[in-house]
Amino acid sequence: MDLSGQRESDNVQDSRGGKRGLMVGGGIVGLLVTLAAAYFGLNPQLAQQLGQMADQGGGQQDGQGVDDGYEKFSRQILGSTEDVWEAQFRQNYGQKYKPAGMKLFSEQVDSGGCGVAPSAVGPFYCPRSQKVFLDPTFFNELRGKLGGSDAQFSQAYVIAHEVGHHVQHLLGYGDMLEEPQFKREGANGGIRLELQADYLAGVWAHHSKDRLKINEGDVREAIKTAQAIGDNRIQKKSQGWVSPEKFTHGTDEQRTKFFLWGYETGDCSKGRLMTFFDERVKPTSLTPGR
Repeated sequence: MDLSGQRESDNVQDSRGGKRGLMVGGGIVGLLVTLAAAYFGLNPQLAQQLGQMADQGGGQQDGQGVDDGYEKFSRQILGSTEDVWEAQFRQNYGQKYKPAGMKLFSEQVDSGGCGVAPSAVGPFYCPRSQKVFLDPTFFNELRGKLGGSDAQFSQAYVIAHEVGHHVQHLLGYGDMLEEPQFKREGANGGIRLELQADYLAGVWAHHSKDRLKINEGDVREAIKTAQAIGDNRIQKKSQGWVSPEKFTHGTDEQRTKFFLWGYETGDCSKGRLMTFFDERVKPTSLTPGR
């Protein structure tokens, strides 16, 4: 992937410098159960409660500012998603795309509508504030604890997945889970949204591959990450066994297939996106093409 020449979004805030609050749980280390429960946009208040079961870290710290390249990288990737979704909303829906905000943070963050969340929740999207929240140290934990990739395109895939939740919010797919037929699915209904967000991340990659020079090696790295964050992989690492009835985001196979399906087709039409809400198909058995 080549980001040279990619414009930077104005919608990123880096809050990692200055005063920081209480450290909760020391990040993701030792909190794979929390990650399994809260990864990619689940209620961060619940994740915070789980995160506080871990050891408490030190108190107030004075930040000295962070110059690790993540702010520029995040601005470029968010800018790319804005370019793609502006074009796709106009082409498929005849409407203007409202960009998501993004906030980089350390240790914990007030999401402005979804509660105060520790780094242990991983990256997440808050529909009330319409922002993506990310502690970049997550990428080190993803590689070290879960076996994912910290290659640039894999990190971009993580951001694009969260922006996918924003796209869902704008198009009203999150509201569909409130309909009776999907409310009966309980927590598993959320799998539909998570796999759809993986698909939307693939759609973004499809429409960005020429501008960002995305190649097969980049896609392989993203697949490595998608596999690492499948419910079955996370449960296996955190508890030693797999409990399909507790899945919230889909298996490693599902996440990989839907990302690739989006990447191959680039189709975000209403007809295609509605396939994720086919009442005849259980969320745990969703397969591309149905």
